[in-house]
Amino acid sequence: MAKVAITVNGSEPSNIFPPMILGSSAAGSGDDLTIFCCPGGAPTMVKGELEKISGKGLPDIVELYNGIVELGGKILVCELALENKDLKPEDFREGVEIVGATSFMASIADANITFSF
Repeated sequence: MAKVAITVNGSEPSNIFPPMILGSSAAGSGDDLTIFCCPGGAPTMVKGELEKISGKGLPDIVELYNGIVELGGKILVCELALENKDLKPEDFREGVEIVGATSFMASIADANITFSF
């Protein structure tokens, strides 16, 4: 089992589809997955925002997200996004945890595989 860490620093489909597809594959393979959304990627984790994202020939992004959460993958949002993007903890989807960068870095110190989008 690998430990996979993925950072998301944008809210465009090109920033969010790869983490969800790779994350879903990792979680489905039994890997320990953590996806960390920097302030630039945090708006995608607001309730209702994933539902607005689609791509021709790509899987349903909400189903990917739900699968990740159901398989035990961790979806983290950087606490800096709250002030930076005028967001509140209750704005985020079910399954999202708000943490500082230090906590994220500590949790992935022994990651075998890392990606950034």
